[in-house]
Amino acid sequence: MKPFRKNVAIAIDGGGIRGVIPAYALMVLEKELKRSSHNIFQLSTGTSTGSIIAAGIACGLSAQQLYQLYLDLGAEIFKQTLRSRLWFSVRYRYPRTRLEEALRKHMGEICMGDLWKQKPPRPLVITSFDLLQNRTRFIKSWKPEYEVWPVYKAVLASAAAPTYFPVVDGYLVDGGVGSYNNPCYIAAYESTFCLKWKPEETTLISLGTGRAPSALSHGDAARFFPMQWVTPLLDGFAHSADDQQVHLVDTLFPELDFRRFQVDLKTPIDLDKPKEIPVLSEYGQQMGEMIINDRVDRAQAVIPQRPRITGRRSVKTKAAKQ
Repeated sequence: MKPFRKNVAIAIDGGGIRGVIPAYALMVLEKELKRSSHNIFQLSTGTSTGSIIAAGIACGLSAQQLYQLYLDLGAEIFKQTLRSRLWFSVRYRYPRTRLEEALRKHMGEICMGDLWKQKPPRPLVITSFDLLQNRTRFIKSWKPEYEVWPVYKAVLASAAAPTYFPVVDGYLVDGGVGSYNNPCYIAAYESTFCLKWKPEETTLISLGTGRAPSALSHGDAARFFPMQWVTPLLDGFAHSADDQQVHLVDTLFPELDFRRFQVDLKTPIDLDKPKEIPVLSEYGQQMGEMIINDRVDRAQAVIPQRPRITGRRSVKTKAAKQ
């Protein structure tokens, strides 16, 4: 693995129980570097399940502790009940009580502003979608408006996936509802323009939670009825947005040491299926090996194309002569 630069940031995608993948991958990284994630990453950003891991890193939890959190609570948080089976007739499938209790147990009552007041300051960015203002909110440890927010509340706001968990404060839902299920661009922006880190001195690690395979085989879409479009459309929007964020970072921050890691799932895994944790752990091992061998995701294989300025100048010259 190439050595990390002076400043190191991490961005972690949303994905429910699939957060097991990056949590396990970070265990592999910690074992390789013999350091905790808290000491490896100075800036952490996350969306939804990624916000749990990002906040945990900022609060000093190890990858082992975060992985164990998924093992201990997965089945409790996503407990299958009559409510979860009849979700279309209720406001949400799962109460957030157990998740909130676990977050408060591991992170305490520490507020976002408390992280920034540490020495050195600990920057943390968590995304949530504001239904009132119809925009993504970036809950940052250094922003005065979020200074008194408990970290656990910011995480709950980011993880409030519509229909799965109740809305926070009546208007805040999962950060992945907008364009930032993959928050790597936010991490690049934050490090460069807010923290004033020099890109040539910065490494950004971006971890996905698994790319689902196509929901159809060749030609199947021609036979779709309206309801059959839901899954392929949602998957298409999500994966396209995730890869676009990668392309944005590669294009707009060329001097950044940016490394995106993602695994391809053999079969789709829903975000509320804790029984898949053993399989997700295997994917996590695979991602961990990708990290320590610098095998970045294929989304980074797209080379940004820059306009040919000389050709445009020649056109202007010709027009001026005419």
